[in-house]
Amino acid sequence: MPVRIPDDLPAASILESENIFVMSETRAANQDIRPMRVLILNLMPNKIETETQLLRLLGNTPLQVNVDLLRIHDKTSKHTSLDHMNNFYCDFEAVRQHNYDGLIITGAPLGQIDFEDVSYWDHICEIIDWSQTHVTSVLFLCWAAHAALYHLYGLQRQVLAEKCSGVFNHSRTQAPHPLLRGFDDEFYAPHSRFAQMNLQELKQHDGLDVLAESSDAGAYIVLSKDNRNLFVTGHPEYQKNTLSDEFIRDSNEGLKPKVPCNYFRDDNPEQDIIARWHSHGSLLVSNWLNYYVYQLTPYDLSDMSATTPWENKN
Repeated sequence: MPVRIPDDLPAASILESENIFVMSETRAANQDIRPMRVLILNLMPNKIETETQLLRLLGNTPLQVNVDLLRIHDKTSKHTSLDHMNNFYCDFEAVRQHNYDGLIITGAPLGQIDFEDVSYWDHICEIIDWSQTHVTSVLFLCWAAHAALYHLYGLQRQVLAEKCSGVFNHSRTQAPHPLLRGFDDEFYAPHSRFAQMNLQELKQHDGLDVLAESSDAGAYIVLSKDNRNLFVTGHPEYQKNTLSDEFIRDSNEGLKPKVPCNYFRDDNPEQDIIARWHSHGSLLVSNWLNYYVYQLTPYDLSDMSATTPWENKN
């Protein structure tokens, strides 16, 4: 089934060339079904790149998904044109009164800044609080996962001495589990961040379940026990060249970054990139949409209530 996007969104032609099933708003208007409604709060600098990555994953599921794109503020973006932002993104006030089946909040290049010093911290907290009564399930990625764990549970992250960058081996800590259906016992996932959560604190918290972890990168998949919030500390949406692009960017800026681990063949940036996380990244998003959005959301979104019990499907 397709992901529905605006007719002229730049991602449309890219996804169609990859045989990802997308549907224009015009065509979708003639479909008499109940599609999933997913809101994406895109905090990454390059909006088009990130929205394309996420739509690629959403478009690889058997569900029709209607997507709305949300921006955190109306300030001019250095990496995305004003026309693009005005044409395809909305402000929070435009969706505040609406309910959604799912919400995805992306990472942000803010790993070394205290949460309270982030210019839009109060606004991001407002949206997180809103999501707890207006969204069936929320997927927090990388920085957003750390921010939400801090805001919702008071858990502090640990700023690292150097950036955690690379493709790391992970293992399941719970099996079987709906989110991990189809997963291998061990699998790879990319990380790119300057901080990480304390794994033992996450495991000991009575409101959270750690589902997958890495001996090198720490906790990867964490689910709230009420199934409403999914925290993914890495980047399952990253494409083959994303870590390479970041490495080149940081090198050109004189930051002297370490070569991403387990990414280039023989850890040599002159060699080929080995992409080995796409299948599990796609499977994770598909499982989330199926078991924690589609299976739990009310048919009529106006029926959603903060008191609705999120039945444990484990």
